Amino acid sequence: MLVIVLENPPARLKGYLSRLLLEIRAGVFVGTYSVKVREQLWGTVKKEIGPGNAVIAWAVQSDEGFDFDTCGPNRRIPVILDGLKLCSFLPRGEGYKAGSDLTSE
Repeated sequence: MLVIVLENPPARLKGYLSRLLLEIRAGVFVGTYSVKVREQLWGTVKKEIGPGNAVIAWAVQSDEGFDFDTCGPNRRIPVILDGLKLCSFLPRGEGYKAGSDLTSE
């Protein structure tokens, strides 16, 4: 299972994803694809997102049962804490460029 959520995406990116995934809500795309296809989709999202932002989540065999990645400016910062990937929040008004190294505390 794979889920991609877009905020403020260009129309061409939504059109591209809607050809391959089911858009169950505005900007929320779901589907089931191989690792290779998922990585290609995510590469296209990161390249085409422009001023928007996106998150991808997919099923894996781990304690959490899923993994995720983000791209574009967002207040939610992925962090690794005791081996688990979690989200931390920046104060309002502060931006964060996703894709930076994850921090552990």
